[in-house]
Amino acid sequence: MKTAQKTLPQIASTTDHVLTLGDYAHSVLSEQYRSIFKHEKKVLADNDPEDLHHMRVGTRKLRTAFQVFGMAIQMPKGANPKRVSAIAKILGKLRDLDVQIAALEGTYLPLVDGVEEDLLHEALQVLYKQRRQAFAVVEHTLARSRYQDLKTSYQYWLENPEYTSLATLPIIPLLPDLLSPLLADLLLHPGWLIPASGSSTAGGEILHDLRKACKHVRYQAEFFVPFYSQPFQAWIQEIKLLQDNLGKLQDSYVLQDLLKEYLPKRAEMPALQATIHQTRSEALADWDTVRQQYLDPAFRSYLHQMLLEPVLPVVEPVVVDAAPTSTRKRAAAKKVAKTATETRAIQKQ
Repeated sequence: MKTAQKTLPQIASTTDHVLTLGDYAHSVLSEQYRSIFKHEKKVLADNDPEDLHHMRVGTRKLRTAFQVFGMAIQMPKGANPKRVSAIAKILGKLRDLDVQIAALEGTYLPLVDGVEEDLLHEALQVLYKQRRQAFAVVEHTLARSRYQDLKTSYQYWLENPEYTSLATLPIIPLLPDLLSPLLADLLLHPGWLIPASGSSTAGGEILHDLRKACKHVRYQAEFFVPFYSQPFQAWIQEIKLLQDNLGKLQDSYVLQDLLKEYLPKRAEMPALQATIHQTRSEALADWDTVRQQYLDPAFRSYLHQMLLEPVLPVVEPVVVDAAPTSTRKRAAAKKVAKTATETRAIQKQ
């Protein structure tokens, strides 16, 4: 089923049209599409690792958008979500190496000397070699016809969107249905049962999985920032902080495993180990407080109630009959850009 493309600012304030699931799906997919491919040339230039980071995040958010809005959209074969996942995985391998290199160079190397410094330089040489190999894979992937077909398919759908019948439903009443299942998955995660003292070995793997769950929840919640008030936005920031802390914990374990693999078996690095231990302690400083909050029935009830109270975004109405079509389109485009800018500003806070 094809319907005319609409955007949030065009329809949110009109009296003859309500914002539908299809309308908003198109808006979100369009934003994530742009966030990926605008970084492509910079990633290939390889001058700033943040460009790779932004492109990787864009692929993850686009994949999440598929999961959220998949029941409402009909995508071309070339825009298969599995292709997006494959690209995200390839970018992720390169990004993980960048993170490990940055940690060794920026955090740990300045704190050691002598033999420990020499050993870290050996590990860095191994990582640099792996990075060159991973970057070559990224270059090859972005030059392949399958990747170019992915871009073309998305662009075609954005210009000629196709939807299912569910896309015609108003989005406001659907928001709790879209968000509640993911919140339930987060609240039922076994990671909340692991105390800070149990964060090593098997417990560390569970906390790593909780981190991924937090990231998934945050990406999805960020799609719907315009529909909720300040408490919702504050909750997103809390989830982001939790995700960052669990990420630091996981990175410390990855680094330790890497050093065991690439350094001499009997190499002793007491200064480095002390720094790694301090990093873990800082990452878990308030973990027990946070996890007890998420186990508290009152707080869990509060989160569910928050999702039941969306509001329609306040935007200026578009006067649909007072201007020629081209003028209306320009006005709507400006409002689209304004809404997207305001949403991104909230997400970066």
